[in-house]
Amino acid sequence: MPALRLKMYFYTISGKRLVMIMIRFELKKIFSNPVNKIVSVILGVVLCVVSYLAITDVDYVDENGDKITGAAAAQALREEKKQWAGYLTEDVLVRVLEENSLINNSDEYLSDDVRENEKAYSKKQGFYDIRAMINRAFCDFQEYDYYRADSITKEEVRSFYDRRTANLIEWLNSDDQKNHYSEQEKQFLITQYEELETPYYYEYADGWEALLKYMPSIVMLVVLITGFLVSGIFSDEIQLKADSIFFSAKLGRNKAIAAKIKAGFIVVTSIYWITVLLFSGIVLAILGVDGAGCAIQNGFANWKSFYNLTYSQDYLLSIGGGYLGSLFILFLSMFVSAKTWTKAFAVTIPFILLFIPSFLSGISVLSDVLGLLPDQLLQISAAIRTFNLYQIGEKVIGAVPIILTMYSILFFVLLPVLYQVYRKTEIK
Repeated sequence: MPALRLKMYFYTISGKRLVMIMIRFELKKIFSNPVNKIVSVILGVVLCVVSYLAITDVDYVDENGDKITGAAAAQALREEKKQWAGYLTEDVLVRVLEENSLINNSDEYLSDDVRENEKAYSKKQGFYDIRAMINRAFCDFQEYDYYRADSITKEEVRSFYDRRTANLIEWLNSDDQKNHYSEQEKQFLITQYEELETPYYYEYADGWEALLKYMPSIVMLVVLITGFLVSGIFSDEIQLKADSIFFSAKLGRNKAIAAKIKAGFIVVTSIYWITVLLFSGIVLAILGVDGAGCAIQNGFANWKSFYNLTYSQDYLLSIGGGYLGSLFILFLSMFVSAKTWTKAFAVTIPFILLFIPSFLSGISVLSDVLGLLPDQLLQISAAIRTFNLYQIGEKVIGAVPIILTMYSILFFVLLPVLYQVYRKTEIK
């Protein structure tokens, strides 16, 4: 018995080593390909370009009316907004109106000289986001008037938080929307609005705003570029006429296929997390991590969102959803490669799944379907701004929890299907 156990032990160790050798071979085959080397360089360039765009997205106008961007702008804005940091109580909102009115009556603001106007604007930057929220609250749900805050009275601004929900209710009952949502869906949206914690906490959060604005771009580009790297994993042997050797080998139809799947997982996972974390680190290191606990409704783009999240929660959802979407889309590409025995068609899968929905987005009857496609996982920070709702019986739920659950299940279903499809490949 001891001899048998020892023999089995060494067999297991050698088997594990063999699988590791297979995985290393697949990885070497991927990254030694000249085209894939070029693609990897392109990914590095893309990371630098998108990081630069995100960093320069933050701008600041100094007291002389000159505009600056990047790290210097972030530091100046942080100092300006620090003076207004805290909970947005009624007294703070009134103080914003008073300060706004004082600047509006200044010589710089009333001047016909654009540069003088810029000097006046520079004095509003500390409370500019709060002013934008007041505009949002006192405009119709689907409208925005930049100058609306200039005519709001101190008494009116005290209804700031009630106005957000009131605007939603008015919009839901409008002629255009009253039949678009069921009563349960309307109540769900209203409840979500009412459950958002008030008063809002406000502070500088421009780093998170810039990061989340460009996160979908970097994730989509990572998927498209990685698609070139993994699309040939299951078709190379067939294309190179080496399939007869591969499938006739002792472990060709089991451990060798498992090694291919593991190699694909390693490539997708490592490239995704290295790129996304580098991008996040660069942007937040330069623009700052302040405001992570602020509600996303503080930002202009997310004012109407019914998802009650903070910036840090939005970020975690975005990178987690992006990773899940990357796994599903790229393993689907590998599945197509294994099924069709060609790399060319497999490479197009990420392009089809990412760009076709954008062409169909103008067709309103398809909005429910488009809201559940895998491309939404790569742009969750944008998806949380949409009003895609789904009702099962009396239960109403937003699109984001559904796609996270659905594609987690589909990915784990896809793995054994991919294994079996390639395992049953017939030698030509």
